[in-house]
Amino acid sequence: MLGTSISKNSLLLGLFALVTAAILAGTQASTADRIAAAERAAAQKALLEIVPLNRHNNDLLMDTIVIEEKYWPTLGLKNGGKIHIARDHGEAVAAIIPAVAPDGYSGDIKLIVGINADGSLAGVRALTHNETPGLGDKVELKKSDWILGFNGKSLVNPEPSRWEVKKDGGDFDQFTGATITPRAVVHQVKRTLEFFAATQPLTNSAAPQTATEQEGVSP
Repeated sequence: MLGTSISKNSLLLGLFALVTAAILAGTQASTADRIAAAERAAAQKALLEIVPLNRHNNDLLMDTIVIEEKYWPTLGLKNGGKIHIARDHGEAVAAIIPAVAPDGYSGDIKLIVGINADGSLAGVRALTHNETPGLGDKVELKKSDWILGFNGKSLVNPEPSRWEVKKDGGDFDQFTGATITPRAVVHQVKRTLEFFAATQPLTNSAAPQTATEQEGVSP
């Protein structure tokens, strides 16, 4: 009788463990799906802030180019990334490039840098950072309009030597009580412009094929 009772209890415990594991796995999968969906929505929102719908008619999240590993250091990337291409009826009008300023006051500042076909900046956004609240966090658009100061700038406006904060003799404002954060962002945006000029991703990109085109069937 004792052996039978122990066997039943073991079986029940085993079944309980299996059910619990299944529930946890389902919960984790559901949570991962929600996180992925939230990240996609946040990425889409940031991309559209830089290149709004009136400038393109393609899916920015799907129209991408993988960044070659040799360019990762220039862009501050550790695990690679993809360039998002904005097209207006098939014509590439802007590239949105991931970049990381590695020398923020509190570490990495993850950016996306939008660059128009003519080499001018469509916009810059800080996606994540650990900068000091009330000081360095002014890289966020919701905290300050400082980041909008990059709009329209290029490697010739201002000239390369002026791509510094004003404290260092350049054209870009620093924050009151915080110079390291804006300096890091200015330098990385410049490096991203240089990457764009060197690689010409818009010239070398092709629009993704539709399923019909991939099957070799004319629309």
